[in-house]
Amino acid sequence: MSSHFYKTTVTWTGNLGTGTSAYKAYGRNHEISADDKPTISASSDSSFRGDRERYNPEELLVASLSSCHMLWYLHLCADAGVIVVDYTDAATGIMTENADGSGRFIEVTLHPAVIVSDASMIEEANALHEQANKKCFIANSCNFPILHKATCKVLNAAT
Repeated sequence: MSSHFYKTTVTWTGNLGTGTSAYKAYGRNHEISADDKPTISASSDSSFRGDRERYNPEELLVASLSSCHMLWYLHLCADAGVIVVDYTDAATGIMTENADGSGRFIEVTLHPAVIVSDASMIEEANALHEQANKKCFIANSCNFPILHKATCKVLNAAT
């Protein structure tokens, strides 16, 4: 077994002058960075006094699941001879909030829309989503269901 180490830095940029002197006295803005990579401007969800123009942790979790699934899926397709020419995913997540303010995700649904180069590849392309889910590092780290509602079409096929 091999191990991989990841390091990111989160820097709070929301001190509006008085720090956390009161709940409404500070901003939720922060920056996420890693060595030699562009900085991600983040905040909390606007429902929690965040800046809606910045990514929030909940969106980043859904995006991480979607991205990890896609990367494994493309790998498996390449290995299987399935030629993917386009891939998009409009992933969604549902989080519930408890009376005490805590909360948790209860599900994420991936909606991969895949285009392959030949109709003979569709069946295999659809089947590989299950394998990708089993391989995804992020999905394997979650304690809620990750569902898949995939579609697969052929490049230049008549609609």
